[in-house]
Amino acid sequence: MSAIRAPFPRHPKFKIQNSKFPRVNWQQLLSAERLGRKKPGHREPARSDFQRDSDRIIFSSAFRRLQDKTQVFPLAENDFARTRLTHSLEVASVGRSLGTRVGAEVCARHPKDTDGLHASDFGAIVHAAALGHDLGNPPFGHSGEDAIQHWFTSDSPHARAARSGLAEAEVADIERYEGNAQGFRILTRLQMPDNAGGLQLTSATLGAFTKYPHASLLGPVPHTGASLKKFGFFESEREHFAEVANHCGLIHRAPQCWARHPLAFLVEAADDICYRLVDFEDGARLGHLSYETVRDAFLAIIRRHPRDLDGMSSSKAALEMLRAMAIGECLAQCTAAFLDNEAGLLAGKFDTPLTEAISAAPALGEIQQVSRATIYATDRGVQIEIAGYEVLGGLLDVFMSAVNDIAAHGEKISNRSRKLASQLPAECVRAAREAGPYGRLMRMLDFVSGMTDSYAVALYRRVKGIALPGT
Repeated sequence: MSAIRAPFPRHPKFKIQNSKFPRVNWQQLLSAERLGRKKPGHREPARSDFQRDSDRIIFSSAFRRLQDKTQVFPLAENDFARTRLTHSLEVASVGRSLGTRVGAEVCARHPKDTDGLHASDFGAIVHAAALGHDLGNPPFGHSGEDAIQHWFTSDSPHARAARSGLAEAEVADIERYEGNAQGFRILTRLQMPDNAGGLQLTSATLGAFTKYPHASLLGPVPHTGASLKKFGFFESEREHFAEVANHCGLIHRAPQCWARHPLAFLVEAADDICYRLVDFEDGARLGHLSYETVRDAFLAIIRRHPRDLDGMSSSKAALEMLRAMAIGECLAQCTAAFLDNEAGLLAGKFDTPLTEAISAAPALGEIQQVSRATIYATDRGVQIEIAGYEVLGGLLDVFMSAVNDIAAHGEKISNRSRKLASQLPAECVRAAREAGPYGRLMRMLDFVSGMTDSYAVALYRRVKGIALPGT
């Protein structure tokens, strides 16, 4: 593990490695080519291409919906608990700091390889990718992913009909349904759907966004590591990611499998730092953890007792200070870990989460274990997650029955199907009429996974007759 390092910009403290194997080029990795655009767009001297990526994501409807999507506490009954929106903003803030620190050192190390680039470009790319990192999460967080997988493999006649006619790779997409792949689909297809490439973000941002740069169905891969834990794009966006990988010069490991963009490790680290430390702080504020438990966990990362801690006006203020200090310490250590392993990252040889390669890793691991046993396992949270299976599975059953009816009978469908179809987005109805089995199913999953927690519950209650409009 790396020792704790002083924060940027003390460059001489960082260990520079000489690569003995081929590596990708920073100029190409920071490609400003926009997905779907044949020619470069208008450049603004006061705003970089990567800053424009952040703006496009922030003003998207998918980003706004994060305000009512679960972070840790589903359908929280207070206004303190963080949502996916506040979490994404915090991750983006930490990510920008990580990227800028790393960028300053990389530019100093490799002036020829980074000619025309600035440390802020690294920070802006990580910031944009971090803003979008949770866009694909369905209602009810990761349990929503499980609910979709469960429905698809269930004995429901509508799920069986949805599975019929799918290719093996298409089945794998839904059996392992993944919010990361849905996020890539949102950015490159669903937002601004009239554009080739959707939001037409830069290849650098899309590369940094993709933590798992491979398809759901893989053959043998001569590699193991964190990037193979999940998958990052569906069959429907396979060519989109291939274009991004080509623009960025990502190392091709196997069919439909690439090495990670190095900056994806910074996006992942920012997410890991925030959800472990900030969720832990939330746990104390909501009464699931004691002040002493959280205080001691943060002190184990900081490894010193702040002189003014005991004089703080409240436990809330004390935890806020300790959380900020712990984030700062993890940020400095992850920066050092990235720079110590730069050669391996550029060669696709390093594939370990940065938060597992730092001296704070044991303390972060302890926080994660306590969180799983307490704040991630509250009775209310578990009960709502169980309800999520019924809500998402019920919505898919009800609406897929109408979609399958349209696909089989055209205009000669039942009155029930006709009424249900009137509640669907036009894209779903059009796909039912014109697309094949995979296209129909993907459009339905776009609809259901894009819902906020509250809307999913309300719509389920209405279509199931549990509640009527206005009640």
